[in-house]
Amino acid sequence: MIVDYNKLNKKMKGTSVPKPLSGTLSGHAAGEPFDKHVYAEIKKQFPKNTFRQYEYLNDLFSKNPDVIGFDARQALFNSPTVLFLLSRGKNATDKWSMENPFDEKQNDTADILVVKDNFYELIDIKTRNILKSAQPPNIISSYKLAQLCAKMIDNKEFDNFTINYFELDWKLEHDRLTCTNAHFASLFNANPSDLYINWAAAMQIQFHVCDLPQTFKDTREKWTELYLKHFVTQAKKRAGDMIIKFVKPFEKYIN
Repeated sequence: MIVDYNKLNKKMKGTSVPKPLSGTLSGHAAGEPFDKHVYAEIKKQFPKNTFRQYEYLNDLFSKNPDVIGFDARQALFNSPTVLFLLSRGKNATDKWSMENPFDEKQNDTADILVVKDNFYELIDIKTRNILKSAQPPNIISSYKLAQLCAKMIDNKEFDNFTINYFELDWKLEHDRLTCTNAHFASLFNANPSDLYINWAAAMQIQFHVCDLPQTFKDTREKWTELYLKHFVTQAKKRAGDMIIKFVKPFEKYIN
Protein backbone atom coordinates (compact mmCIF):
# COMPACT_ATOMS: atom_id res chain seq x y z
CA MET A 1 0.00 0.00 0.00
CA ILE A 2 1.04 3.57 -0.64
CA VAL A 3 -1.35 5.51 1.61
CA ASP A 4 -0.97 5.43 5.40
CA TYR A 5 -4.60 4.91 6.45
CA ASN A 6 -3.92 5.27 10.17
CA LYS A 7 -2.54 8.73 9.48
CA LEU A 8 -5.45 9.51 7.15
CA ASN A 9 -7.92 8.37 9.82
CA LYS A 10 -6.45 10.83 12.33
CA LYS A 11 -6.54 13.62 9.77
CA MET A 12 -10.22 13.06 8.98
CA LYS A 13 -11.69 12.61 12.47
CA GLY A 14 -13.23 15.83 13.73
CA THR A 15 -13.16 17.55 10.35
CA SER A 16 -16.35 18.64 8.59
CA VAL A 17 -17.76 19.48 5.18
CA PRO A 18 -20.69 21.72 4.23
CA LYS A 19 -24.16 20.24 4.23
CA PRO A 20 -25.22 19.49 0.61
CA LEU A 21 -27.12 22.35 -0.98
CA SER A 22 -29.74 19.91 -2.25
CA GLY A 23 -30.83 19.29 1.32
CA THR A 24 -30.63 15.52 0.98
CA LEU A 25 -28.35 13.69 3.39
CA SER A 26 -28.16 10.29 1.73
CA GLY A 27 -26.25 8.51 -0.97
CA HIS A 28 -24.01 10.32 -3.41
CA ALA A 29 -25.06 13.81 -2.26
CA ALA A 30 -23.69 13.26 1.23
CA GLY A 31 -20.73 11.19 0.13
CA GLU A 32 -19.31 13.47 -2.54
CA PRO A 33 -18.12 16.30 -0.23
CA PHE A 34 -16.23 13.80 1.95
CA ASP A 35 -14.88 12.06 -1.13
CA LYS A 36 -13.37 15.35 -2.33
CA HIS A 37 -12.16 16.08 1.21
CA VAL A 38 -10.23 12.80 1.41
CA TYR A 39 -8.90 13.29 -2.11
CA ALA A 40 -7.50 16.71 -1.19
CA GLU A 41 -5.75 15.26 1.87
CA ILE A 42 -4.15 12.39 -0.06
CA LYS A 43 -3.18 14.82 -2.82
CA LYS A 44 -1.24 16.85 -0.25
CA GLN A 45 0.81 13.78 0.63
CA PHE A 46 1.28 12.51 -2.93
CA PRO A 47 0.77 15.50 -5.23
CA LYS A 48 2.21 13.87 -8.35
CA ASN A 49 0.74 10.44 -7.75
CA THR A 50 -2.90 11.11 -6.81
CA PHE A 51 -5.69 11.24 -9.40
CA ARG A 52 -9.38 10.90 -9.90
CA GLN A 53 -9.81 7.93 -12.23
CA TYR A 54 -10.78 10.15 -15.19
CA GLU A 55 -7.85 12.46 -14.43
CA TYR A 56 -5.43 9.57 -14.72
CA LEU A 57 -6.82 8.57 -18.11
CA ASN A 58 -6.73 12.17 -19.34
CA ASP A 59 -3.15 12.50 -18.13
CA LEU A 60 -2.09 9.23 -19.75
CA PHE A 61 -3.65 10.05 -23.11
CA SER A 62 -2.51 13.69 -23.13
CA LYS A 63 1.09 12.55 -22.61
CA ASN A 64 0.72 10.37 -25.71
CA PRO A 65 -1.04 12.68 -28.18
CA ASP A 66 0.10 10.71 -31.23
CA VAL A 67 -1.59 7.54 -29.93
CA ILE A 68 -5.09 7.53 -31.40
CA GLY A 69 -7.96 5.06 -31.28
CA PHE A 70 -9.22 2.47 -28.83
CA ASP A 71 -6.76 -0.36 -29.49
CA ALA A 72 -3.69 1.89 -29.51
CA ARG A 73 -4.74 3.66 -26.33
CA GLN A 74 -5.46 0.35 -24.60
CA ALA A 75 -1.87 -0.63 -25.31
CA LEU A 76 -0.65 2.34 -23.23
CA PHE A 77 -1.47 0.34 -20.11
CA ASN A 78 1.33 -1.94 -18.97
CA SER A 79 -1.14 -4.18 -17.16
CA PRO A 80 -4.16 -5.90 -18.78
CA THR A 81 -5.76 -6.30 -15.34
CA VAL A 82 -5.43 -2.63 -14.40
CA LEU A 83 -6.65 -1.77 -17.91
CA PHE A 84 -9.84 -3.77 -17.18
CA LEU A 85 -10.43 -1.78 -13.98
CA LEU A 86 -9.72 1.72 -15.28
CA SER A 87 -10.48 1.92 -18.99
CA ARG A 88 -13.57 3.46 -20.54
CA GLY A 89 -15.61 1.98 -23.39
CA LYS A 90 -14.52 1.79 -27.02
CA ASN A 91 -16.69 4.63 -28.27
CA ALA A 92 -15.64 7.04 -25.51
CA THR A 93 -11.96 6.11 -25.90
CA ASP A 94 -12.08 6.55 -29.68
CA LYS A 95 -13.61 10.01 -29.26
CA TRP A 96 -11.15 11.20 -26.60
CA SER A 97 -9.11 14.27 -27.50
CA MET A 98 -7.48 17.20 -25.72
CA GLU A 99 -10.64 19.17 -26.58
CA ASN A 100 -12.92 16.31 -25.54
CA PRO A 101 -11.41 14.80 -22.36
CA PHE A 102 -13.12 12.35 -20.02
CA ASP A 103 -15.38 13.61 -17.24
CA GLU A 104 -15.98 11.87 -13.93
CA LYS A 105 -18.46 8.99 -13.94
CA GLN A 106 -20.26 7.84 -10.83
CA ASN A 107 -19.66 4.19 -11.72
CA ASP A 108 -15.88 4.56 -12.03
CA THR A 109 -14.15 1.72 -10.17
CA ALA A 110 -12.05 4.10 -8.07
CA ASP A 111 -12.97 7.39 -6.42
CA ILE A 112 -9.26 8.01 -5.87
CA LEU A 113 -6.28 6.47 -7.64
CA VAL A 114 -2.74 6.63 -6.30
CA VAL A 115 -0.06 5.44 -8.74
CA LYS A 116 3.56 5.00 -7.76
CA ASP A 117 6.34 2.79 -9.16
CA ASN A 118 3.85 0.97 -11.42
CA PHE A 119 1.67 0.08 -8.43
CA TYR A 120 -1.98 1.14 -8.53
CA GLU A 121 -3.91 1.78 -5.31
CA LEU A 122 -7.63 2.10 -6.03
CA ILE A 123 -9.56 3.77 -3.21
CA ASP A 124 -13.34 3.84 -2.88
CA ILE A 125 -14.81 6.30 -0.35
CA LYS A 126 -17.91 5.31 1.63
CA THR A 127 -19.84 7.45 4.11
CA ARG A 128 -22.39 6.64 6.81
CA ASN A 129 -24.78 8.73 8.86
CA ILE A 130 -24.25 7.34 12.37
CA LEU A 131 -27.64 8.62 13.53
CA LYS A 132 -29.53 6.41 11.08
CA SER A 133 -29.49 2.67 10.51
CA ALA A 134 -29.08 1.66 6.90
CA GLN A 135 -28.34 -1.47 4.94
CA PRO A 136 -24.72 -1.89 3.82
CA PRO A 137 -23.87 0.03 0.65
CA ASN A 138 -23.09 -1.39 -2.76
CA ILE A 139 -19.35 -2.01 -2.96
CA ILE A 140 -18.57 -3.65 -6.29
CA SER A 141 -20.34 -5.89 -8.79
CA SER A 142 -19.72 -9.51 -7.87
CA TYR A 143 -19.62 -10.34 -11.59
CA LYS A 144 -17.04 -7.64 -12.30
CA LEU A 145 -14.96 -8.96 -9.41
CA ALA A 146 -15.19 -12.48 -10.84
CA GLN A 147 -14.01 -11.15 -14.22
CA LEU A 148 -11.19 -9.33 -12.44
CA CYS A 149 -10.08 -12.50 -10.65
CA ALA A 150 -10.07 -14.44 -13.92
CA LYS A 151 -7.89 -11.76 -15.53
CA MET A 152 -5.52 -11.78 -12.56
CA ILE A 153 -5.08 -15.54 -12.97
CA ASP A 154 -4.79 -15.42 -16.78
CA ASN A 155 -2.23 -12.59 -16.68
CA LYS A 156 -0.49 -13.74 -13.49
CA GLU A 157 -0.93 -10.24 -12.08
CA PHE A 158 -1.43 -10.43 -8.33
CA ASP A 159 0.76 -7.75 -6.80
CA ASN A 160 0.62 -4.65 -9.01
CA PHE A 161 -2.60 -3.17 -7.62
CA THR A 162 -4.96 -3.22 -4.66
CA ILE A 163 -8.55 -2.16 -3.96
CA ASN A 164 -9.12 -0.36 -0.67
CA TYR A 165 -12.15 1.15 1.07
CA PHE A 166 -12.21 4.12 3.41
CA GLU A 167 -15.41 4.83 5.34
CA LEU A 168 -16.21 8.11 7.08
CA ASP A 169 -18.91 8.10 9.76
CA TRP A 170 -20.59 11.46 10.16
CA LYS A 171 -23.34 13.36 11.94
CA LEU A 172 -25.10 16.61 11.11
CA GLU A 173 -24.04 19.57 13.23
CA HIS A 174 -25.82 22.79 12.28
CA ASP A 175 -25.09 23.24 8.57
CA ARG A 176 -22.08 20.91 8.40
CA LEU A 177 -21.40 17.17 8.34
CA THR A 178 -18.79 16.27 10.95
CA CYS A 179 -16.65 13.14 10.67
CA THR A 180 -16.88 11.26 13.97
CA ASN A 181 -14.81 8.25 12.95
CA ALA A 182 -13.15 6.62 9.96
CA HIS A 183 -12.47 3.01 8.99
CA PHE A 184 -10.21 1.30 6.49
CA ALA A 185 -10.48 -2.12 4.85
CA SER A 186 -8.70 -3.81 1.97
CA LEU A 187 -10.84 -6.02 -0.25
CA PHE A 188 -8.07 -8.60 -0.54
CA ASN A 189 -7.69 -8.87 3.24
CA ALA A 190 -11.30 -10.04 3.59
CA ASN A 191 -12.12 -13.73 3.41
CA PRO A 192 -13.85 -14.22 0.04
CA SER A 193 -16.50 -16.48 1.59
CA ASP A 194 -17.52 -13.62 3.91
CA LEU A 195 -18.50 -11.35 1.00
CA TYR A 196 -22.29 -11.03 0.78
CA ILE A 197 -23.67 -10.92 -2.76
CA ASN A 198 -27.07 -9.23 -3.08
CA TRP A 199 -28.37 -10.77 -6.29
CA ALA A 200 -31.51 -8.62 -6.18
CA ALA A 201 -29.39 -5.44 -6.15
CA ALA A 202 -27.61 -5.86 -9.49
CA MET A 203 -25.39 -8.64 -8.08
CA GLN A 204 -23.62 -6.15 -5.83
CA ILE A 205 -21.31 -7.13 -3.00
CA GLN A 206 -22.45 -5.18 0.06
CA PHE A 207 -20.81 -4.41 3.39
CA HIS A 208 -20.08 -1.62 5.85
CA VAL A 209 -16.33 -1.05 5.78
CA CYS A 210 -16.19 -0.98 9.58
CA ASP A 211 -17.76 -4.46 9.73
CA LEU A 212 -15.49 -6.21 7.21
CA PRO A 213 -13.08 -8.63 8.94
CA GLN A 214 -9.49 -8.33 7.72
CA THR A 215 -8.42 -11.86 8.54
CA PHE A 216 -7.29 -13.28 5.20
CA LYS A 217 -3.57 -14.12 5.39
CA ASP A 218 -2.95 -16.28 2.31
CA THR A 219 -1.63 -15.16 -1.09
CA ARG A 220 -3.48 -12.94 -3.54
CA GLU A 221 -3.52 -15.84 -6.01
CA LYS A 222 -5.27 -18.00 -3.44
CA TRP A 223 -7.75 -15.16 -2.81
CA THR A 224 -8.78 -15.11 -6.47
CA GLU A 225 -9.31 -18.87 -6.51
CA LEU A 226 -11.41 -18.78 -3.32
CA TYR A 227 -13.49 -15.85 -4.55
CA LEU A 228 -14.26 -17.56 -7.85
CA LYS A 229 -15.31 -20.67 -5.95
CA HIS A 230 -17.56 -18.53 -3.73
CA PHE A 231 -19.05 -16.69 -6.71
CA VAL A 232 -19.73 -19.84 -8.75
CA THR A 233 -21.28 -21.62 -5.75
CA GLN A 234 -23.57 -18.68 -5.03
CA ALA A 235 -24.46 -18.27 -8.73
CA LYS A 236 -25.40 -21.94 -9.07
CA LYS A 237 -27.62 -21.71 -6.00
CA ARG A 238 -29.23 -18.55 -7.37
CA ALA A 239 -29.82 -20.22 -10.74
CA GLY A 240 -31.36 -23.26 -9.04
CA ASP A 241 -33.65 -21.08 -6.95
CA MET A 242 -34.73 -19.15 -10.07
CA ILE A 243 -35.64 -22.37 -11.88
CA ILE A 244 -37.63 -23.69 -8.93
CA LYS A 245 -39.55 -20.41 -8.48
CA PHE A 246 -39.94 -19.09 -12.01
CA VAL A 247 -39.72 -22.11 -14.33
CA LYS A 248 -41.13 -25.22 -12.68
CA PRO A 249 -44.60 -23.80 -11.86
CA PHE A 250 -45.20 -22.87 -15.50
CA GLU A 251 -43.60 -25.68 -17.49
CA LYS A 252 -46.87 -27.66 -17.56
CA TYR A 253 -48.55 -24.87 -19.50
CA ILE A 254 -46.15 -24.98 -22.45
CA ASN A 255 -45.52 -27.57 -25.09
